Amino acid sequence: MKKLSSWSIKPRHKEILLMVSENKSKLFIAMFCMLIAAATTAATAYLVKPILDDIFYNKNTELLKIIPVAVVLIFLLKGISMFIQEYLMNYVGEDIIRRLRNRLYEKITDLPISFFQKEKTGELMSRITNDVNILKSMVSTAITNSLRDFFTIIGLTGVIFYRDWKMAIFAFFILPVAFYPIIQFGRKIRKISTGCQETMADLNSFLYETFTGNKIVKAFGMEEHEKKIFVHKTNNLFRLEMKAVIIRALSSPTMEFLGGVGIAFIIWYGGFSVISGSSTPGTFFSFMAAVLMLYDPVKKVSGLNNSIQQGLSASDRIFEILETESDIIEINDPIKIEKKAHTIIFDNVFFKYKKTMILKNINFKVETGEIVALVGTSGGGKTSLVNLIPRFYNICNGEILIDNININNLTISSLRNQIAIVTQEPILFNDTIKNNIAYSKPDATEDEIINAAKAAFAYDFIQDFREKFETTIGELGNRLSGGEKQRICIARALLKNAPILILDEATSALDTASEQIVQKALENLMKGRTTFVIAHRLSTIVKADKIFVIVNGEIIEQGSHEELISTKKEYYKLYNLQKENR
Repeated sequence: MKKLSSWSIKPRHKEILLMVSENKSKLFIAMFCMLIAAATTAATAYLVKPILDDIFYNKNTELLKIIPVAVVLIFLLKGISMFIQEYLMNYVGEDIIRRLRNRLYEKITDLPISFFQKEKTGELMSRITNDVNILKSMVSTAITNSLRDFFTIIGLTGVIFYRDWKMAIFAFFILPVAFYPIIQFGRKIRKISTGCQETMADLNSFLYETFTGNKIVKAFGMEEHEKKIFVHKTNNLFRLEMKAVIIRALSSPTMEFLGGVGIAFIIWYGGFSVISGSSTPGTFFSFMAAVLMLYDPVKKVSGLNNSIQQGLSASDRIFEILETESDIIEINDPIKIEKKAHTIIFDNVFFKYKKTMILKNINFKVETGEIVALVGTSGGGKTSLVNLIPRFYNICNGEILIDNININNLTISSLRNQIAIVTQEPILFNDTIKNNIAYSKPDATEDEIINAAKAAFAYDFIQDFREKFETTIGELGNRLSGGEKQRICIARALLKNAPILILDEATSALDTASEQIVQKALENLMKGRTTFVIAHRLSTIVKADKIFVIVNGEIIEQGSHEELISTKKEYYKLYNLQKENR
């Protein structure tokens, strides 16, 4: 883990302060209230002298009538000002956290698929929830308290120097010594906080994987194994949290001891001054009250510094995401393509993921309305090829053209508006059937949704549910069977009515009965569209206009089913192998 400087302020930290300063009117009122609260605290210490000297020693009855009223007014004013500043500063803090959380979600959502393949889902969830909550503590509480304590320190310092400037100078010699452990503790707490946040993110990732994969865990009897891993991770988190507890617990006693040293000196020096007649008991106790009140906010700085260091650590993790650059970038003045039938050309396309060349020298042209099938052994590059069309990834060489326009010159939104995708794993949301179908066209009418469901052969089973289209299907559609989920996905693609269709092994995970129904739905979906089909079962693509056989990232054969069978090469072998295994 890299060494962290306790007080290093980066541009990302300045951005948070800038967001705080954007609420100028609320901050001005809050700071004014802080000044009033600090002034009332100083006034409380100031009144100790007249209470002792004028009332108790000189028996001044006029002051006896005035000072109690003044004390009530002071504490009333202090209570009102503290409420207003607390509300306003927390409003500013909560607003900043809300905006940061929204920015973080927007940024993550806009980042390319390659980003999600590198990051863990639980880790990203932790950035939005756990890290932002830690930052909230810094913005809403630490900054508020530090400003209030700063003004209180100034007010009380004025009282101390006014009462006895010589004794005040001597008392303040202890402050530099007191601040040194604050800085040291802050450096350690920030380093540990970063470790805690990373461990919590790893724990979130583990929980997400085991909860979503609970069926596999149970099927293989791995409950005890997963429990042991979880215990190991929570033990790591426990050790880090306890290190932070030790440092936080040491901060306050250290400050108490150093404060006690200062107070002991003041008692000795002040008592000597009173005995010698150079000072009055009222002056001494007023000075003493101010010092006691002063050490409290100074002591709190240690705790505030710990919160600030944790917040800065959290902000680093948040801004790591916010500052991540997407490699899928639009050019200046991109072209917006119309929604119509298209031709697609791959011209000498190469694609590399990390350091591995996935696709090499891909050349072909697909005419409007043609059905193109991509076949070959697993890992050959079929899915990577179709993922290049909507620019989920950038190619490293060559061109992909739609109607002779390089897709890099198109707006990403208009490009992806031309494409509907049905994947092997049906992706559905914990929402109603209606909203899942309408996901591709939020403004769709009820008739359009029903027609899409009928074309996808989904209407009949939807009617079997008590709430029909308003039925909530559960997380990832777990209330539906595999075939039902796939037909909802097909209905969603039908509703989008995109001219380009990508079917990525859309029936490979289904049983024979479900596959037959889904295949009929897919035939409805493919009508009149330029379609790319990645097929696991070659029997489903015999009617394709073109078949490309992809092996190790290269197209080694292409042609119709009959043409490829007649050559008796790779496709012929694959086809016959499947026939034998039926």
